[in-house]
Amino acid sequence: MTGLSLDATQLDRYSRHIILEEVGPAGQQALLEGSALVVGAGGLGSPAIQYLAAAGVGRIGVADDDAVERSNLQRQIIHADADVGKPKAVSAAEYVERLNPDVDVDAHETRVEPHNAEALIADYDVVVDASDNFGTRYLVNDVARLTDTPVAHGSIYKFEGQATTLVPGGPCYRCLFPEAPEPGEVPDCATTGVLGVLPGTVGCVQATEAVKLLLEAGEVLDGRLLFYDAMDMTFETVPYRQNPDCPVCGDDPIESIEGIDYAAGCGISAD
Repeated sequence: MTGLSLDATQLDRYSRHIILEEVGPAGQQALLEGSALVVGAGGLGSPAIQYLAAAGVGRIGVADDDAVERSNLQRQIIHADADVGKPKAVSAAEYVERLNPDVDVDAHETRVEPHNAEALIADYDVVVDASDNFGTRYLVNDVARLTDTPVAHGSIYKFEGQATTLVPGGPCYRCLFPEAPEPGEVPDCATTGVLGVLPGTVGCVQATEAVKLLLEAGEVLDGRLLFYDAMDMTFETVPYRQNPDCPVCGDDPIESIEGIDYAAGCGISAD
């Protein structure tokens, strides 16, 4: 980190961070010099982007190839009625620019896919996986592990949410879920519905984990899966371990993602 260079406006804007012993001026500057890639600008990505920008994370990338639909607005809080039809990455970037002029935002109007994942992920300090499909989740996990990039992961279903954090050296997403479910086995929110406020809670957990990673402070959800039930208003944490036979982070890990079919099962066959 370079010498401290917070100006008077920044000292005012981030004053409630700066007075925290665990953050202070140096921590706030670390956030301003840090970067985060948010994969998905939907229900989970919206609150994550909102709070990362408000916290002063200096560069935020938003990767999403979708456009804003009116049915998104019940939960995707950074988009407005006037944004319907606009690319989500662009709408998200415009929101960040309005919220905090300290933040540079990269609008990646693309899906994270095998041909671009490494270039995208390696360019940021931390990834917030706010995707809504298993292929992207496994791809983000695998490439993040190959590039030593931590991932704050989240997912939601109807009234329930999950979050965990995948750090280099710890268990990865494949240790937790070795195989993806069969196509159609887990319906999406367009089919089953989702409580609008649910992704706000889970996305905020992901943003919290990302901020802690950038600050190198606190204990993240490494090796712990957080379950949230909005109907019962309960939180439960379940530990999980690294699998020595995991093809990505085990004793004999892959060296590239070449040959992995993320569109069909996401499995990695043994040599």
